[in-house]
Amino acid sequence: MRRYNSFDQLIMQADTAVRTLFGEAIVSGRDYPAENVPDMELNEQEKKQVSGLMRVNHSGEVSAQALYQGQSLTSRNQEIREKLQQAAIEENDHLDWTKRRLHELDSHTSLLNPLWYGGSFAIGAFAGAIGDKWNLGFLAETEHQVVKHLESHLDKLPGSDLRSRAILEQMKVDELKHATTAIENGAAELPPPVKTLMAAMSKVMTGTAYYI
Repeated sequence: MRRYNSFDQLIMQADTAVRTLFGEAIVSGRDYPAENVPDMELNEQEKKQVSGLMRVNHSGEVSAQALYQGQSLTSRNQEIREKLQQAAIEENDHLDWTKRRLHELDSHTSLLNPLWYGGSFAIGAFAGAIGDKWNLGFLAETEHQVVKHLESHLDKLPGSDLRSRAILEQMKVDELKHATTAIENGAAELPPPVKTLMAAMSKVMTGTAYYI
């Protein structure tokens, strides 16, 4: 396996950031979950609500991608880095799916995505640097919080919006898998104050991305 020097890693991280924020992310090739799901007509209020929810989920995936990239950059365990990189590719699927759904709704992604990316990358790099068990613990807790958000969004979707529901259901399956993988590989349980801080930061992001 090729070893990358610091300059190579810097170029790859920059390329990933640009693709995540402004271009087309590298995806796994899985089918779009809503591909064969009927697109029922939504009224203007429903479209506005669904667009806000999907914008939040897209921003969450931008943050997740940055988190994985930061963690894999500073992790000292090659096996864990590979698992993080595989999870990042699956998160790119989510990026693609949520962006595609926003386009279907004639809406847009969050204008603050560069801010979410930069902050999450820094947090991920810090988590990777303090040790792999904490790195994985941070990952597991992040995914558990994402699952809670997805569950709340599924409850808020209009009953007729089966396309968005199909997307979020598959995302939920993937996020649970990522959390389980982290725990199986030795994730440490984070202290309650850290979990509370993470939830507070997530609340700021979701509350803002819904509108902007």
